[in-house]
Amino acid sequence: MITRKRGIFLILLTVALALAVQPLSAAEKSLKVGVYGGYFKDSFDKHIFPDFTKETGIKVESVAEPTGEAWLVQLEQAAKAGVAPADVNMIAQVPMLRGQKTQLWMPLDLNKIPNHKNLLPVFIHKYPDGKVDGIGAVSWYITLVSNTKTFPAAPASWADMWSADKKDKLGLLALASNSFLLEITATAFFGGTQLLDTRDGIQKAMDKLASLKPNVKLWYRDEAQFEQALKSGEIPMGQYYHDVATLAGKEHPVRSTFPKEGGVLDSGIWAVTKACKKVEEAHVFINYMSRPDIQKKLSLKVGTSPTVKKELTGLSAEDFAAVSSEIKPILPRYDIYTGEMSDWINQKWTDMITK
Repeated sequence: MITRKRGIFLILLTVALALAVQPLSAAEKSLKVGVYGGYFKDSFDKHIFPDFTKETGIKVESVAEPTGEAWLVQLEQAAKAGVAPADVNMIAQVPMLRGQKTQLWMPLDLNKIPNHKNLLPVFIHKYPDGKVDGIGAVSWYITLVSNTKTFPAAPASWADMWSADKKDKLGLLALASNSFLLEITATAFFGGTQLLDTRDGIQKAMDKLASLKPNVKLWYRDEAQFEQALKSGEIPMGQYYHDVATLAGKEHPVRSTFPKEGGVLDSGIWAVTKACKKVEEAHVFINYMSRPDIQKKLSLKVGTSPTVKKELTGLSAEDFAAVSSEIKPILPRYDIYTGEMSDWINQKWTDMITK
């Protein structure tokens, strides 16, 4: 009886040791990926993640994350406990910079992401010391949208919003840090966003923007509220997301225009917190998402603008125009919303613009 027990024990020990030294099979590998909830997550679940799993064997569990900085707070709190709510996260630019201050993001190894060479330089996100902390996931444009019945002629410039015939007709995003109206104003009237380098320059942009207030009917946080008003003509002009406006234009009198100064190019970044335990899988995923064919698929299926060089995507001129533009974009000054002037900007914004 003792011999038999000893034999069973040795067999179990041998099996355990074999499993311990054996690498995880592809079927056992998994990854949690945080993406914005709703339509965005549904599109990734349908068009992106299944093919990634089929090719790499890494199963993806998508996690619906809120937009804005609520997810950043959750990630920071979880990281203190050594936990990662998602292994890879889609993070907006301002939360990326805030996360740098607490060293939240794990530096990425570009040798394991060879497809980073396909990306436009602006989509390689770095710590101040040069270490890469994020890779461009998707990008999108904010453009000047209008109802074609109310305004048969397309606007040519962001400056058109200040015209007298636009009184009480505009819908604009409500926050300084997501509307980028300071950048729009600086570019349209002051030669570029370098105006925003100083407090005096920001004040000039604020003063000019304050003169737009009589034309604004709605400062919106709820995108659906403005979209509906735009379609009906109740609020016939404003700023909105190019991809969504283009889709709306297929069934409603809505157009999206890239002004001569350019649309505002915003983006989300793939980032990994230092609490992540699936580092190898995370690099495989980010490398996969940086492929031109995958960025093309995102443009066609999700409606995002490619983060890779246009000539690599293979998108037709029509498909590219549906999500992007050849006009040089206005790049947000994320630094002013996270630096020492951020509190002052937010207070001024409330007092002068949206009050």
